Amino acid sequence: MRILVNHIPRDLPALSKVSDLLQFISAKPPYAVAVNLQFIPKIQHSIHILEENDQVEVIAPVTGG
Repeated sequence: MRILVNHIPRDLPALSKVSDLLQFISAKPPYAVAVNLQFIPKIQHSIHILEENDQVEVIAPVTGG
């Protein structure tokens, strides 16, 4: 299935979860994840199933002053 990750098209197997995607893109914590503009808590990464054409944002925190 095709999804967008940070505006980049990616192909993943059907029934992939957020945790599968994070492993696929080698995401390094800390990060936050949103699917179709909805925040997905870390405890749901291993159960939230992605769907065709989902738009996923993996966001690193920004610090500074």
